[in-house]
Amino acid sequence: MPVTSVVKDPETLSLTVHAEFPVPVSRLWDAYLDARQIEKFWGPVECPATFTRHDATAGGRSNYHMTSPEGEEHHGYWIWHEVVEHKFFEVSDGFAYADGTENTTLPVNRMVFTFDPTPEGSKLSVSAVFETVEDLEKVVAMGMIEGTRSAMSQIEQVLADLRDYAQNFSTDTQILSDTQVRVTRLIRGSVAQVWQAHHDEQLMKRWMLGPDGWEMTECVTAKNVGETYRYWWEPVAADAGTGFGFTGTVLEILPQSYSRTTEQMIDTDYPGTVNGLTLTPNDSGTLLTVLITYPDAQTRDMVLATGMTEGMEASYARLESIL
Repeated sequence: MPVTSVVKDPETLSLTVHAEFPVPVSRLWDAYLDARQIEKFWGPVECPATFTRHDATAGGRSNYHMTSPEGEEHHGYWIWHEVVEHKFFEVSDGFAYADGTENTTLPVNRMVFTFDPTPEGSKLSVSAVFETVEDLEKVVAMGMIEGTRSAMSQIEQVLADLRDYAQNFSTDTQILSDTQVRVTRLIRGSVAQVWQAHHDEQLMKRWMLGPDGWEMTECVTAKNVGETYRYWWEPVAADAGTGFGFTGTVLEILPQSYSRTTEQMIDTDYPGTVNGLTLTPNDSGTLLTVLITYPDAQTRDMVLATGMTEGMEASYARLESIL
């Protein structure tokens, strides 16, 4: 067990967990900032977590839920306050309803995750501070200490698997639910470079092309909430078919970190989607995550069957060669 101590202190209204791991701080840090990794250990063994948003930056947000063996979902969220790479991050951790709205009837706590190097690897300290003694006792009664120990027991295996994730630079598509798909790609480049590549019109025309044989003939980006973007592609060969495009509106944006937009295929009545783009610094570059929300499972499967993953991989590989 990596947990070395769990300290409940009613005087400071805090619950603090200390744990040690035989890996460098950078590897442990990446495990917490990668949605694919943290969801493997954030919940107890019997209640695995799913993260549908995970913005590791000040002002960001994480949305997650844990699923019980009976299929019941328990939702929660983080509000990110401060992040100092490889040192610590601070979040507010609370409960939520299924639609993502905050459940104000249950306690909210302020959590600080501190990462320190040791001669053998890393030490992690997680301190949760509550507003009242009653709030502290309530979450303890709900099983927070036992759940934390159970969750921590899974980290070592996740850390052993991290090397595979770090070396896998190909596009990874995961079906999270009937309506949501998460696409992940580790890109060799800084967050600033990857963000610019998604908002610089001339740069986008060089890499966002999908498989060879297409060119982007129209690129109008949107950089603020309420603005509309428009992209259009044409085949290079005149007899290779007709062009197509997408348009949509920016719903939310956190510069250099997160954006959420609608997406609709131009001149069609195909159902639209909502796409969330998250960029996270990683030891190997930038972890790019796209959460796509479809109206239903049928639309999800139809889009996946078009070769979406392969097309995105061709574009990301091209982007990486430019960076």
